Amino acid sequence: MGCVRSKHFGRTRTRLQNFSLLASQTFFSEAEVEVLHELFTKLTSCVSSDNLITREGFQFILTKDTSRRSLSTERMFGLFDMRNDEAIDFAEFVESLNIFHPNSSQSDKALFAFRLYDIRQTGFIEPKEVKEMLIDVLEESELMLTESIIDSIVSKTFEEADRKKDGKIDLEEWENFVARHPLTLKNMTIPLLKDLPRTFPSFPQ
Repeated sequence: MGCVRSKHFGRTRTRLQNFSLLASQTFFSEAEVEVLHELFTKLTSCVSSDNLITREGFQFILTKDTSRRSLSTERMFGLFDMRNDEAIDFAEFVESLNIFHPNSSQSDKALFAFRLYDIRQTGFIEPKEVKEMLIDVLEESELMLTESIIDSIVSKTFEEADRKKDGKIDLEEWENFVARHPLTLKNMTIPLLKDLPRTFPSFPQ
């Protein structure tokens, strides 16, 4: 009995230390990290037995549909999966959500969004990538636009953002573009993350 209790205490102490470390590295308090842990546990219980979120599980959580390939969801998973091991653990979950915290800087949000659109990971955003993402998002939202309208949106975006006129947008051009159009990063902020214990009062504090 003594060994079991000792091991349980050790696991609890380690978990609290991990919560403290994550809190020190993010905009979340220790109490908020604990709430996120409860949320993560609830999410993983639906999609996994090993307390990890796989690519398929991530798509199910976001779209409730694993039959259709979602480019935007796959790109999000790739960015959350910081260690590139095809699974999101709790630390990666918290560190990634930190980007969406209201207190996170615009530059961090801009970089995340840039990497999201840089589908081929070349260090540039190209017209084809923006078109692919736009079509994917429209399909997920069940919105229909003609190809000519989509091409016009992409063309106008590059006309303004591609200041070097080389047919692609680099990070500097992207940062300048979103600075002029802050609504571009509107979806990069989740207001509810600012007060998680109040947002999810049913979770233990």
